[in-house]
Amino acid sequence: MAGKFVLKPTSSGGYRFNLKAGNGEIILTSQSYAAKESALHGIESVRENAQKDERFERLTDKAGQPRFNLLAGNGQVIGTSESYSSTAARDHGIESVKENAPKAAVVEEV
Repeated sequence: MAGKFVLKPTSSGGYRFNLKAGNGEIILTSQSYAAKESALHGIESVRENAQKDERFERLTDKAGQPRFNLLAGNGQVIGTSESYSSTAARDHGIESVKENAPKAAVVEEV
């Protein structure tokens, strides 16, 4: 099963998207966007930047768990991962973003 971007409105009237792997797991969550069109541009930015390994910022959160951010060319965070149990699991998450983002369909939720 292919991955997909799930675009949905936020409680504040904006939009946010998640990139889900083929198994339904969320592998990347966007920032909140004020307008739907901006969120759609964010999805295109994920598609473009996911193919560049140097755009993945490998981090450790306050609890000591590995995670990552996907950065745009200007250094702005365009997506954030969940916390992972190991660096190997985080790196698998990055590979999943690289594999799923380019071909993922966009599905809108209300």
